Parts: sequence; structure tokens; C-alpha cells
Amino acid sequence: MLRSLENFTGSLLMRRFITFLPFLLAFPVFADAPASFDAAKRVAWEIFADHKTTFYCGCSYSGPDNTPDLASCGYQVRKQEARANRIEWEHIMPAYDFGRALQCWQDGGRSNCEATNPEFNRAEGDLVNLVPAIGEVNGDRSNLGYGMATSADAYQYGQCQSKVDFTVDVFEPRPEVRGDVARTYWYMRDTYGINVSDQQQRLFEVWAQQDPVDNWEKLRNQRIVAIQGHGNPYVEKDAQPAPLPTAAANDPVFEQSTTQQYECGTKTTCGAMSSCEEATYFLQQCGVTRLDADKDGVPCESICK
Repeated sequence: MLRSLENFTGSLLMRRFITFLPFLLAFPVFADAPASFDAAKRVAWEIFADHKTTFYCGCSYSGPDNTPDLASCGYQVRKQEARANRIEWEHIMPAYDFGRALQCWQDGGRSNCEATNPEFNRAEGDLVNLVPAIGEVNGDRSNLGYGMATSADAYQYGQCQSKVDFTVDVFEPRPEVRGDVARTYWYMRDTYGINVSDQQQRLFEVWAQQDPVDNWEKLRNQRIVAIQGHGNPYVEKDAQPAPLPTAAANDPVFEQSTTQQYECGTKTTCGAMSSCEEATYFLQQCGVTRLDADKDGVPCESICK
């Protein structure tokens, strides 16, 4: 009986090893991370080779050109037919978020950072932050912050449950990947020192609980570890960061903060801002990126001089 069990266990382990062997042969274990976004995209195709499913809509893609099958997820084109029929690599945390505070971005935008800043290149090519998306959805999401798209003008891509809301500059991912978004943001925050607003943090805590780590997320993370030497600890441990402290109602700091409190979703233009402080809040805390038209990290330059 014991020998039979040993034979069964050995056979099972061997089958798992054989299944993963082609991937191990393709990529050296604990190799250097991709040196650029272009290099990362070439590797990312292989990571998803047996899981050809788009992140935001769950559409399958196939063939030598990796053409998305829009009917597989009931996708409805919003506006860009050509872009809807190709796969693009999406940064879950957009490059704008991890680049705008850098001097290279302020001096010449993303292209300047790509040409001059190795740390930016490392963040831009980090495989934890890259997922395949329908091109139109990638373009619509752009630099929009994540949130719940609740206005009457929010657009849902047919049966794909992700939504874009240009009225308040919000993108709402489908429920099946909201936890993935949260865990990726926490990883990028910890790895590259990126600010995540209190509002986003609380939303991500809810999303991570509603959408815990699944088997594919674990397998993808293992493959990333094999390539760049580390993955996302929030996937490995299926953990959440410590919750943000909540001020007591009788705390003087709490009372003072309520005298100057802004609410995301209420204003979206520079003309509606009463001060630079307010404009900065809506840019950094609410993700209203239209306030930073030239992408230099300074909102509403007519009042933020």
C-alpha cells in the first residue's frame, strides 16, 4: 500500500514537472527582469501562452496575430473598431502614475524617462503590472483611476462587465479581476514607492476581499518569479496590507480635516476648482487626470503657478 502511494505521488509530481518543464527551459530561473517595456511584452506573450484571455473582458484570443474573439465574451465595440480587434499590453498601474513624479517625466514625458531613467524602465517592464487587454479598452482606460462607474453616461462593453465613465474619469474593472487590480497596486506601491490615495486603498481592500487570489493568478505569479526573480507577495500570501487608521470622532485632527474635505466625483474641470490645493487633491486622490493636461504632474497650471 505504501509503495503504491509512493508510486502515485512520484507519478503526480513528475506529471506536474513535465507540464511546467517547457516554461522552465524557455526562461532561465531567476534571470534579470526585462530591461524595457518592449522586452517585457515579448516575455508576457509566453507567460499567457496557455491562458489566452483578456484581462478586463475575459475574451479569448488566438492565431499567429493573437486576434481577439469578441464574440467569446459578448464584447460590443464602443468606437474604435480597428483597435478593438487587436491585443495590447496594459499597465494595471498606468505609466503616468509611476512616472509623473520623476524629473525625467517633467523634463520630457514618458519618452524621456524611457531614454534616460533605468528605474522607470524597470517599473515599465515589470511583468507583475502587465496584462493583455483589448486595444480599445486599453485606450479608453488610459490613465483613468479605478473606481465604480455609476453615472448615466458610463459605457459597458456589451456583456463584458468592465465600464468606462468619461464624465468622472473612472474605469471600473469586471468583478473577476478587481482583487488582481488591488494586489498589483499594492505591489507597485511597495516596490517603487508610488502613492496610493486613502480612497483607493479602502476601495482596494474591499475588492481584494471580494475577489481573492485564484489558481491562474498564482500560476502567473510563479512564472513571473521564474523570469524576474520575484513576484507579488500579495499573491503568494493572499494577504492584505494593514488597514488605514480611522480617526476617532472626537479627535481634533479629525475635526479639523472635515472643515476642508473634498468629495471625488463632484468636480472634473479646472474651472470648477477653487484653489490649487483642491485641484491637487482631485488629481492625486481622485485620479482626475484631465486636470494635468501636459502630464507634468502639476494640475490646473492657471491656478497652480
